[in-house]
Amino acid sequence: MSIEVVVPTLPESVADATLVTWHKKAGETILKDENLVDLETDKVVLEVPALQDGVLAEIIQPEGATVLSGQVIGRIESGSGASADIVATATSSEAPAEKFSGSTETLSPAVRKLVSEHGLDTNLITASGKGGRITKTDVLNFIKSQASGGVNNAPATPAAVAPAKAAKAEQMPILPTSDRAEQRVPMTRLRAKVAERLLQAQQNTAMLTTFNEVNMQPIMDIRTKYKDTFLKVHDSKLGFMSFFVKATVEALKLYPAVNASVDEQDIIYHGYYDIGIAVSSPRGLVVPVLRDADLKNFAGIEKGISDFGAKARDGKLSYEDLSGGTFTITNGGIFGSMMSTPILNPPQSAILGMHAINQRVMVENGEMVIRPMMYLALSYDHRIIDGKEAVSFLVTIKDFLEDPSRLLLNV
Repeated sequence: MSIEVVVPTLPESVADATLVTWHKKAGETILKDENLVDLETDKVVLEVPALQDGVLAEIIQPEGATVLSGQVIGRIESGSGASADIVATATSSEAPAEKFSGSTETLSPAVRKLVSEHGLDTNLITASGKGGRITKTDVLNFIKSQASGGVNNAPATPAAVAPAKAAKAEQMPILPTSDRAEQRVPMTRLRAKVAERLLQAQQNTAMLTTFNEVNMQPIMDIRTKYKDTFLKVHDSKLGFMSFFVKATVEALKLYPAVNASVDEQDIIYHGYYDIGIAVSSPRGLVVPVLRDADLKNFAGIEKGISDFGAKARDGKLSYEDLSGGTFTITNGGIFGSMMSTPILNPPQSAILGMHAINQRVMVENGEMVIRPMMYLALSYDHRIIDGKEAVSFLVTIKDFLEDPSRLLLNV
């Protein structure tokens, strides 16, 4: 019996997708629910699983093709309908995998691409495929295990942000060793969409940025005192981001224009607090949304952000995860940024930028003391947010962070 492989229904805001990778070749055997194809859209990578066991009889749309919802991209022969010739081809195509010895020549294109991008030694990856073959899942699990073992969890957000190495993978192609080498690669759909939105923000908004600094000592003291108990009780690490989300939500309640957006000649004031958390993933910058952040406690916020980080690393973020948002927080400090000007995430009217924590000499009560200080940056749309509101909003966040007991007492 012949079964068509079709593009799943895309969201209304997405016109088409790019067929990035076929994980099987024509003639290879497949199992039900095994991922056949990766489709890249402006926001996420969608997987197309096999509906039945069988043989991939035909690939209709090649890698790199632009496809639409419901479009047929391949054909599967299942059950007794799989011809002997196709099965024989599948058997012969799998045979070399049994001789796998760590050479990238025996890897599928998708696996070979991942290994090349991340500079991995295939001899260190545990293979679960037939005949000792390394699968894409094996590589992703290896990358994930390496990341979890090497992430520095010091002064920054919890492990919700992918490691810097993964974030740079797309921007660091392997070049020839000859002098003055160049390599031209197509921009991914995600990268192109990010570029489009950033230009849109700069061209269509009156964007300004105000800066302040915050003494992180009170939060660091709380975190040091309770992090072990917090982990034991909530099965989640206590990071800094939950304090920033809590402080941001309380400040947004006092300054609703910062939580608003512009729709042509109207201002939309949102009565809810969906906070976008900028995350660096192997595909680029994505902003999953922590919905109803005002209703979540510290543990709920930390777990939500941690889940986003894991999904971003594994390419599992959904459209629902990335849709909407009334305000965004981004943390360049995890990469060592001392100060930067974050760009608005349209149609939102403001974005908060966190930076690295550095020990600096400060004056308190006429005496010089050393404090762990962080610069904060608030970029805002001056069309609906006045300078006084922006400055006051950022000062309010600073006040809550330097006296975090106020977040617990709601004062």
